[in-house]
Amino acid sequence: MSDAVALWSYLARDPLLWLTLTLAAYVIADRTSEALGRHALANPVLISVILLAVILKVTATPYTDYFNGAKFVHFMLGPATVGLALPLYFNLSRVKESLLPMAAALLAGSLTAILSALGIAWALGVRGEALLSLAPKSATAPVALGVSEAIGGQPGLTAVLVILTGITGAIVATPMLNLLGVTDYRARGFAVGVAAHGIGTAQAFRVNETAGAFSGIGMGLNALLTALLAPLVVGLLF
Repeated sequence: MSDAVALWSYLARDPLLWLTLTLAAYVIADRTSEALGRHALANPVLISVILLAVILKVTATPYTDYFNGAKFVHFMLGPATVGLALPLYFNLSRVKESLLPMAAALLAGSLTAILSALGIAWALGVRGEALLSLAPKSATAPVALGVSEAIGGQPGLTAVLVILTGITGAIVATPMLNLLGVTDYRARGFAVGVAAHGIGTAQAFRVNETAGAFSGIGMGLNALLTALLAPLVVGLLF
């Protein structure tokens, strides 16, 4: 037992350990999701978060140590955000065909995400930085963190809320849209992208390629609009 502890202490000093464990956790989670037939509850991100949380808890590893080792994944959020322009570019002609409905849906979705989060939290007694951290929760992580800091929120708390929003959206979106009878994959994907950013977009691609492409468009446009609307809404309300 002492040898195992000594070995772990040695490995834990290597930053690559946490990057490797992060990638391994996602591979395991993705294989598990595949084995379960890509069930909505078997979301790879949710499973990998649980796996990593258990490892950090069992090994008593501070989150800062983990982040220092896995921050390459965080760094890649920047290029990934820039890459959101690609689905828009490749589907530009199809977007032009539905420009007005998409613009209306984008504005309604973005405002609903911001106002509903703030309103529900306010009614439940949440105040101060914690309340402001909720405003950009439906935007993709790099944008949400920047907006949270700009409006006086806690970026760390916003990061958690962004992940929870994405996982929840990825789980409930498909059953909900089926229940509502929405069959147009452009509308389905766009709604998921606006509401559940990257995690929802990954799930949309698993359902249908068109849905995934329009989810990426919704995700990118909502990130831009949230960056504009969240400070304005917070300024007007608070």
